[in-house]
Amino acid sequence: MTQVTEHGGGVWSIKVPIPDNPLGHTLVHVLDTGRGPVLIDTGWDDPEAWDTLVAGLTAIGVGINGIHGVVITHHHPDHHGLSGQVRESSGAWVAMHAADTEIVRRTRQSEPGTWLAYLAAKLTAVGAPEDHIAPLRTARATGRMRTLPGLRAALPDREIVPGELLDLAGRRLRAVWTPGHTPGHVCLHLEEDHPANLPGRGRLFSGDHLLPGISPHIGLYEDPDDATATDPLGDYLDSLERIGRLGVAEVLPAHQHAFPDAARRVQELLDHHEERLTGLLALLATPLTPWQLAERMEWNRPWEQIPHGSRNIAVSEAEAHVRRLVKLGRAEAMTGSDPVMYIAV
Repeated sequence: MTQVTEHGGGVWSIKVPIPDNPLGHTLVHVLDTGRGPVLIDTGWDDPEAWDTLVAGLTAIGVGINGIHGVVITHHHPDHHGLSGQVRESSGAWVAMHAADTEIVRRTRQSEPGTWLAYLAAKLTAVGAPEDHIAPLRTARATGRMRTLPGLRAALPDREIVPGELLDLAGRRLRAVWTPGHTPGHVCLHLEEDHPANLPGRGRLFSGDHLLPGISPHIGLYEDPDDATATDPLGDYLDSLERIGRLGVAEVLPAHQHAFPDAARRVQELLDHHEERLTGLLALLATPLTPWQLAERMEWNRPWEQIPHGSRNIAVSEAEAHVRRLVKLGRAEAMTGSDPVMYIAV
């Protein structure tokens, strides 16, 4: 049974499943245009996901070979994964912000061994225990990981330029750069009257930037060739405030469900992160490595139950929050500590 929702005004969403993931699905949006339907995101690269996407399109009278274009909010595999297969089936163009396109290009060019060595070095620097790092060293030594994931996703052929209207016949869809979840994440503002006349300025395809009941993961931007001290959480908070000022009538996110009152949700997320930063400052009354900080932070389950890969994501989020505190002058790295330790100031 296909799970298609019509949102009015030539917009639909299709629930495309994500295998073995508590999020459950990605909402792939379909936007009718004068040159044919355009997808906003595509879903995970998986046979069931592909079949669901095709069935959903068929249910609204669209053949996969009739897709005109694909707009990707960000490079993560539950959004970008099926873009290559869509392009092969339809000849559609694929658009993405340049910062995330560069990540896709780097992934295609990277040797798995190089990436595993980088990750092992990063985890060592933040104080991860040897028993956590050892599987990465083994995987590199044995060549068990021969390719990096996501290689079937398309290398985009169009660039989404922040602030500009996308070239979509008969539609006004403006790109809003919202870095934080990824460096090139974009929201897409449909600057048209709401079909149900809800008050506000059109609708917003928000990707993972603004979700009704989840705070998206904000970790460090990973680039083995760039040692710049980026501030993803600062980027995210600034982007949230920018979205809050748009005054949209309705948000169409990539997970969960559509919702009104973006400004209220923005304020909830701003408050959430301020509370989290305050809590981390209390923990940093004693010097801690980012790994030790992650162990003590509140997650959706006890640390002992968090799987290996998810611990890497958790420590990246801890680092992003510590980096924000350092930028604000509320914490600092302890000189000479190895692995690095931070303390509140």
